[in-house]
Amino acid sequence: METSEIAGATSWIEISSAAIAHNVALFRGLLSPGTALLAVVKANAYGHGLDHVVRACRSAGVGWFGVHSADEVVGLRRSAFSGPVLIMGYLTPGQVEAVVDPEVHVLLSSESVLEALAAHGRRLGVSLPVHIKVDTGTHRQGVPPEDAAAFAERVRAAGLRVAGLATHFANIEDTTDHSYAQGQLQSFRTALAAVRAAVGPVPHVHTACSAAALLFREADFTMARVGISLYGHWPSKETYLSWLLAHGCDSVKLEPALAWRARVGQVKSVGEGSPIGYGLTYRPTRRSRIAVLPVGYSDGYPRALSNRARVVIRGRPAPVIGRVAMNITLVDVTDIPDVAESDVVTLIGTDGNERVTVEELAELAGTINYELLARLSPLTARVLQ
Repeated sequence: METSEIAGATSWIEISSAAIAHNVALFRGLLSPGTALLAVVKANAYGHGLDHVVRACRSAGVGWFGVHSADEVVGLRRSAFSGPVLIMGYLTPGQVEAVVDPEVHVLLSSESVLEALAAHGRRLGVSLPVHIKVDTGTHRQGVPPEDAAAFAERVRAAGLRVAGLATHFANIEDTTDHSYAQGQLQSFRTALAAVRAAVGPVPHVHTACSAAALLFREADFTMARVGISLYGHWPSKETYLSWLLAHGCDSVKLEPALAWRARVGQVKSVGEGSPIGYGLTYRPTRRSRIAVLPVGYSDGYPRALSNRARVVIRGRPAPVIGRVAMNITLVDVTDIPDVAESDVVTLIGTDGNERVTVEELAELAGTINYELLARLSPLTARVLQ
């Protein structure tokens, strides 16, 4: 979608390439020299739109991308990116055959996927690159640290290339006590030493997510996987507090890259006490003017925001009233003069001096910024600015 097409849209999402470039530069300044930045673009680039984010990241010099699924590899290739990709999720044998090539690195923790990759590599006549996932305490995907060296030997014996070793932190965002993460790091270092002794050098060693990339230089190794903060968001309040406790100042300025706009679909007057929306959950205490917005929970605006959130119209806040429906949200514009059909409404982002943040909406909805962003409908048009 081009900027000129916004005029014909009822709802759209704006992505700031300048904000993404700013955040990429910020992390390059934080990470240790020699630590590569991998942009995590799973879940439709955290709801921002895969194609647009890849374009913005490539313009900012990012050379590695991380995805979760085979479908996302296909999406990356459609965006004309031909560089290295790390698949971090599970693959079926059929997906291995369909999407894996020498530029597609697989985060490996399963014997069955190992066998599928080995067979595929033999068909291609190449030694495919894998990154072994070490489970240091999250107890999700991965091999136990004590089995990592033997697993690496099986990988090499199967004709695959041990291109990387990785782990994932379990409790780095939900606390300011990072002793568990430090224990995971120690366990990972022990596994890394054993793998190197078994199979030799490992080019790509990575443990850092956004929180670790912000807080812990000892987690840098040779690559950092930056997700939520690439898009301008702190992983959690605890991560932000941990930064303040360590540095004593607010010196990291992440720039949110996403704004969500819609247009007023109708403005109507309702009488005092008139029930509003499904379930009759709201009755105004005065004669009111109501704006009908053509977005709802099917678009990613949570039903949990009913009677709780606010939008911005003409630079002024307007409360959400009644239940958020599948395709419609109602807001009270009684105190905003001259609101009319087709006026632009900001659901997320800035309008004048008012700003609605993803974090504000996530807290009101009882969830986290990750989930709210990831659930933005892929059908909503995105425009890269």
